[in-house]
Amino acid sequence: MKGFQLSNNLSLLKNQGLYRQRLIIQSAQGVRPIIDGKQILSFCSNDYLGLANHPKIKQALIDGVNRWGVGSGSAHLVNGHSEAHHELELALAEFTGRDRALLFSTGYMANLAVVTALMSRHDQIYHDKLNHASLIDAVKLSGANSSRYRHLDYDQLQQLMLKNNSEHRQLVISDGVFSMDGDVADMNRIASICQENQAWYLVDDAHGFGVLGETGAGLLQQQGLDQLQAPILMATLGKAIGTSGAFVAGSEDLIETLIQSARPYIYTTAMPPALAVASLQSLNLVRQESWRREKLQLLIFELKKQLSSLDIELMPSDSPIQPLLIGDNKRALKISQHLCEVGILVTAIRPPTVAEGTARLRITLSTEHELDDINQLVLAIKKII
Repeated sequence: MKGFQLSNNLSLLKNQGLYRQRLIIQSAQGVRPIIDGKQILSFCSNDYLGLANHPKIKQALIDGVNRWGVGSGSAHLVNGHSEAHHELELALAEFTGRDRALLFSTGYMANLAVVTALMSRHDQIYHDKLNHASLIDAVKLSGANSSRYRHLDYDQLQQLMLKNNSEHRQLVISDGVFSMDGDVADMNRIASICQENQAWYLVDDAHGFGVLGETGAGLLQQQGLDQLQAPILMATLGKAIGTSGAFVAGSEDLIETLIQSARPYIYTTAMPPALAVASLQSLNLVRQESWRREKLQLLIFELKKQLSSLDIELMPSDSPIQPLLIGDNKRALKISQHLCEVGILVTAIRPPTVAEGTARLRITLSTEHELDDINQLVLAIKKII
């Protein structure tokens, strides 16, 4: 059938250097996973604080299973909302300095839930062009009118809001730390624009939560914004926290609105209670072990210093995400493959994840890395380039 000639599309992806393949990891998450029977030095995990295989968190998960079993049994609004879930929500609200928090199974679902529950036809959304795919999809599903402003261009954001002059609800959406570039939003500037225009502000701090701020509460804490300035916070637990899931934090009215109206929350089975127990243990470690964030910052500084000597563009980032801009899809893929051949894993990021002509090597750092690991990576890149 003409409409189902999928093999031609797959062949086209291969010819364009856009074909993706899954790696099968044969060990626990870490900077030295086993792949195809060989240990490899990995620089592509979002396990920024090295907590995904922490013994205390593993034990918390085991203890959680022994007490709560495996599955939650149902959605939160039926009989799936356990005391373990509730305790984690209370802890997340306190940690982020917000009235309440609400758990979701994934960050993707959390973003879909917020945007579709709050916005509808005739409402107006403004969002950064480099926002995460989940935010882009959420805007589409909401049915609201939308305008995308140039990446980090807040003058254009302000102009768009003045031009539209909407009498309906307005929402500005931005990543905190941008997942493919590693740069950060000026959230004070966005918050000020939102307040001037009586708009809500949704921050996706998936890549800042746990890593940034004095206690690890994220980019909002680092830039000094409270709940009034940035009323809607979404963050994930599967990156720096090392477990899985996500949450939205904000006012009492916001969380109750999501509980009553957000379809991805209402119609999804709750995450396993044991996972909530493990996440709570991880959150405690983030609070207590500030050395993890301090070491990570030292590694970021060292990597940037060494890579600056290469004849290749290092994108502006002070986060654990340090992308090397290559441009050509096939060249980025080839460099990634050569690195893999010498025992180093760095993912080649290509369209449609990033814009055409901006293929890159997305290097990510973890507290588990050491200075020798960075030396090894930079030396290998120099030889290949």
